[in-house]
Amino acid sequence: MAEKGASRGAGRRFWSLPRKRRGAPGRHKPDEIMHQDLVPLCAADIQEQLKKRFAYLSGGRGQDGSPVITFPDYPSFSEIPDKEFQNVMTYLTSIPSLQDAGIGFILVIDRRQDKWTSVKASVLRIAASFPANLQLVLVLRPTGFFQRTLSDIAFKFNRDDFKMKVPVIMLSSVPELHGYIDKSQLTEDLGGTLDYCHSRWLCHRTAIESFALMVKQTAQMLQAFGTELAETELPNDVQSTSSVLSAHTEKKDKAKEDLQLALKEGSSILESLREPLAESVAHSVNQDELDNQATVQRLLAQLNETEAAFDEFWAKHQQKLEQCLQLRHFEQGFREVKTSLDTVSQKIATFTDVGNSLAHVQHLLKDLTSFEEKSSVAVDRARALSLEGQKLIENKHYAVDSIHPKCEELQHLCDHFTTETCRRRELLNKSLELHSLLETSMKWCDEGIFLLASQPVDKCQSQDGAEAALQEIEKFLETGAENKIQELSNIYKEYDCILNEDLLEHVQKVFQKQESMQEMFHRRQASLKKLAAKQTRPVQPVAPRPEALTKSPCPSPGAWRGSENSSSEGNVLRRGPYRRAKSEMSETRQGRTSSTGDEEESLAILRRHVMNELLDTERAYVDELLCVLEGYAAEMDNPLMAHLISTGLHNKKDILFGNMEEIYHFHNRIFLRELESCIDCPELVGRCFLERMEEFQIYEKYCQNKPRSESLWRQCSDCPFFQECQKKLDHKLSLDSYLLKPVQRITKYQLLLKEMLKYSKNCEGAEDLQEALSSILGILKAVNDSMHLIAITGYDGNLGDLGKLLMQGSFSVWTDHKKGHTKVKELARFKPMQRHLFLHEKAVLFCKKREENGEGYEKAPSYSYKQSLNMTAVGITENVKGDAKKFEIWYNAREEVYIIQAPTPEIKAAWVSEIRKVLTSQLQACREASQHRVLEQSHSLPLPTPSTTSPSKGSTRNAKKLEERKTDPLSLEGYVGSSLPKAPEKGKGWSKTSHSLEAPEEDGGWSSAEELINSSDAEEESGVGPKKLVPGKFTVMVDDEKGGLDTLAMKSGDVVEVVEEGAEGLW
Repeated sequence: MAEKGASRGAGRRFWSLPRKRRGAPGRHKPDEIMHQDLVPLCAADIQEQLKKRFAYLSGGRGQDGSPVITFPDYPSFSEIPDKEFQNVMTYLTSIPSLQDAGIGFILVIDRRQDKWTSVKASVLRIAASFPANLQLVLVLRPTGFFQRTLSDIAFKFNRDDFKMKVPVIMLSSVPELHGYIDKSQLTEDLGGTLDYCHSRWLCHRTAIESFALMVKQTAQMLQAFGTELAETELPNDVQSTSSVLSAHTEKKDKAKEDLQLALKEGSSILESLREPLAESVAHSVNQDELDNQATVQRLLAQLNETEAAFDEFWAKHQQKLEQCLQLRHFEQGFREVKTSLDTVSQKIATFTDVGNSLAHVQHLLKDLTSFEEKSSVAVDRARALSLEGQKLIENKHYAVDSIHPKCEELQHLCDHFTTETCRRRELLNKSLELHSLLETSMKWCDEGIFLLASQPVDKCQSQDGAEAALQEIEKFLETGAENKIQELSNIYKEYDCILNEDLLEHVQKVFQKQESMQEMFHRRQASLKKLAAKQTRPVQPVAPRPEALTKSPCPSPGAWRGSENSSSEGNVLRRGPYRRAKSEMSETRQGRTSSTGDEEESLAILRRHVMNELLDTERAYVDELLCVLEGYAAEMDNPLMAHLISTGLHNKKDILFGNMEEIYHFHNRIFLRELESCIDCPELVGRCFLERMEEFQIYEKYCQNKPRSESLWRQCSDCPFFQECQKKLDHKLSLDSYLLKPVQRITKYQLLLKEMLKYSKNCEGAEDLQEALSSILGILKAVNDSMHLIAITGYDGNLGDLGKLLMQGSFSVWTDHKKGHTKVKELARFKPMQRHLFLHEKAVLFCKKREENGEGYEKAPSYSYKQSLNMTAVGITENVKGDAKKFEIWYNAREEVYIIQAPTPEIKAAWVSEIRKVLTSQLQACREASQHRVLEQSHSLPLPTPSTTSPSKGSTRNAKKLEERKTDPLSLEGYVGSSLPKAPEKGKGWSKTSHSLEAPEEDGGWSSAEELINSSDAEEESGVGPKKLVPGKFTVMVDDEKGGLDTLAMKSGDVVEVVEEGAEGLW
């Protein structure tokens, strides 16, 4: 019966499960209510008090089922504190069920070894503080004779003191006790057979109550957790929903662990309760033990029911959370896909262009296909998301009203994109069809014009030639049914959906060109038919024979008149061939005029062919660059490809690809579009190159990086990364072939410009084409020069400080130094040094060319720096006697002389001219800096000094060059100076001493650092001393307005002619 008390405490507060109670459910006594209101004590709380065993509940029952509480002989019973006694009594009376407790308890008080005084005190104490109903009190009085006699007498005289609600029966012996309670319900110390162990009972009670408390706490925990789950609001994003689901799942797992521990504990307790019966079959189980087992079983059943109820509740909650997470994923995917589809729809809306040429339409179709392929990812994802939403609806998702409209919207967006893409493709196919027709018509017209231009006019003058030409024309016109536009109205009607203003104008131009060409053919046909018909004209009639006139010796006047008429008719017939010949000459001149027009049309066709080639190759070039950048360069940053990249390639993308991306953006965004704008006027394409000449400088940077790129490629060409990229791109050639494309492209432009210029001699843009060709060649030269420049080794300074690189080339060099050893001078005449010269704006560098090694770009030579000459101290001698390929560069007034032999006279002339320009520019800068000082010191007009004493070939040549450049003071050949000669004291002009030439080291050569003249060709001539001016025209270099009335005033820039220089140096 002990499980009832335990079950009352646990079952009343457990979760939401119903509590089962034994006994009549509809009847409650006041004591039962009292039992319900009392808070039951636990054995663990009063364990030490229970261990004293001054009272115990053995499990025995009276005849009517009343619980038996035994008070064994306990000498210190009177010393037990009231609180402890009250706690034990309360606990023991709370163990039986309410039904058994309602019958009343039977108390067995064993005082056989005690005194009467103690018996009286014990009975009175028990009667006063017993907390439950009493049915019967059985007292075993003391067994001693004196104490038994005393108890009898005392009981009779003190009966009123024992007045209780129940009778108190004094028993003298144990057998009398057996008359009230059966021996089977009494323990052995009372002569019974009931097996009772107080320590075991206490252990079981403690375990059962602990288990009941565990069940109670588990139920409360599950109830609180269930309340938390029920009150949880569903989050609005994926992350929060995942976090809530994860947290709830973790808590659920913890609750399940606690539940399993409780079940395991209950099973262990139940096994312990059944252990005595398992050890001995003869063991009799009392009612309390049976009640204990029933209590534990009932608690286990409650736990199982609780677990089942909780699992059911959790399954619903988990399903809702998982559906919420699915919904949030769906909503997030919907937002992302909708954004992508909106972007795709906006982009497809921009595909409004129908193209302006066949190639353009093909390019647009390619772009549309590429765009469709890239957009298919978003469209496929949208369709997959829509199917996912449909599955959620089929699985009875709680948010069907939210999912269904989104699925419909996704389907609508996908269908709209597909429809719009198909519509755009149909329009472009229509445009492709129309442009193919127009292209065919234009090609047919071009072939017709070429046919007319290729027919020689002189051969068409004969009958056979004219007939052959007619047959060619008729045969060609027969092909018009397949190639020309038949009806313009049909074109308008069939292609109305794509005919915008520009395309309509293009159609009209093509049709007009077709009509004009056909008209040309008709005129040529008419002309050729006349020429063919003239060859078959009848034989010319002749005059009467002389015999007819001699038959009549005296002809009559009528006969004479007839003769005169015949003669007159003959004259008319003779004039006929002359008129026909004149007519044929006129037709021939018309044919030649027509031939000139045909030639112009043929040139236009050839220009168009060159333009088409330029555009086609440009588009292919842009596509190849994009393919390399997307298929190789971008993949180097792809984490999925990182494992294929070798360590030698890490952080080397800029070295491998250089500035290819910059080149791509320039061509794709700017240059290609500008070229396409010139498709109707190919001869004006030169302007595109001129306007973008600065941007083309990016190729110099690419070419300078190319050797490093080549070297890196050779080191890593077998890397699996390149092989995988090449496989994905389906390229037949490896990456190095595509890295060479920019170098090939920049060299291709000059070839196309040359072709275009050849067919545009008399066109509007011919000058621009010529200038563009020169500029492109200049860029190629600059690129080539820079490739050599970066190969210089051993130079300590910064090459950028030397100014722009003007020229570079290999020469044979002899040296002749004043301060050198005599043997060195002699050897210099016979053994030249091979040097590579680099001419900069501020210096000229002498380098030694090293042998070429390696492969590819590493084959480029390297240059070992030897020395440099500052251009401010350099002079030149343009001609060296005996060799037209030699010239001199001298330094510091000929302290150092370098005889340079060029490979050809043309190279020498180019170098001399460029050096002269540098020196002249230095002269001009020096002159401008000192002009104000010279104006204050000068009193006469300085004029140039000739390079020789007498009019030799060299001086004559210089005079001619001076006359040719007389309008440009900066281009004066042979005239530079940092100071000016003094003015003559008398008269006008120069004194002899003012223009005399000394040894070459004083005034010889061409130098911005020398005083007057720098063309030292005179070094090769004989004679020293004063030299006279050569008659000729000269340009005034400095203003001279001072002097007397007889002095001629001159201004800088005026041209004067020297007639003669007098003996005193006056001119």
